[in-house]
Amino acid sequence: MALTFFCAVVGFGAIIGSRRPTNERVWAIDHARLAEIVASDSLVRIANFRDFRYRSETDFDPRYETRTINLNQVTSAWLVLTPFSRAFRGAAHSFVSFGFADSSYLAISIEARREKEEHYGLLPGLGRNFELIYVLGEERDLIGQRAAFGDHDVYLYPIRTTPARARAVLADMLNRAISLARRPEFYNTLTNNCTSNLVRHVNRVVPSRIPMGLKLLLPGYADEVARSLGLIDSTMSIEQARARYRINDLARRYLDSADFSARIRTH
Repeated sequence: MALTFFCAVVGFGAIIGSRRPTNERVWAIDHARLAEIVASDSLVRIANFRDFRYRSETDFDPRYETRTINLNQVTSAWLVLTPFSRAFRGAAHSFVSFGFADSSYLAISIEARREKEEHYGLLPGLGRNFELIYVLGEERDLIGQRAAFGDHDVYLYPIRTTPARARAVLADMLNRAISLARRPEFYNTLTNNCTSNLVRHVNRVVPSRIPMGLKLLLPGYADEVARSLGLIDSTMSIEQARARYRINDLARRYLDSADFSARIRTH
């Protein structure tokens, strides 16, 4: 029996290990297109910029646009955090959004790229079951659909940084997205996920700014870590910050508003 179990484990490991990442699969609708990014000095052209319109979590109109952004116009950076459960805060999704001088925003969500009819899971994410994708799009899409529907709390924290550092982090993220389009990688729940990649981007701009630790393996505590490092307002307790920057009610109220981004910041 022990030999049979050992052989099964080895065989399963061999199958998993033989898989190779690819961008050529039949993808879920919301992961169907990679952002196509072309940079020329400070100007960046983004095709397949996502701007889905939602009526519910599963009822939406897929929409993509082409946008051109100017890196020199970046003025702010924001941390978006969505814990998957109120009972256990550890599992969560975190991503960032960048503000520009013209009051527009670019949200970038690092996700496990799902195939059609495939569902994300923490345990499947430990194997080579999902590729990694950087989704670039409107806040009304990437933030709105998470905050307006479902039971998960969504927090939007202003990050305390300089425009220059925010621009540098954004440029690094865009380069990573370009690299993944050429050389795809597998997502991993522990080692190649949303938070681990965000930490790498920040630490490349400001070396050792965010030390690795147990709480970074539990993304739901990303706001607590950021507060302890002074990256978000530390004059409030973490409980006060979470109460102030929870945006679900505002997102539900203003999901269809043209000024959605401004409205969810009226704390």
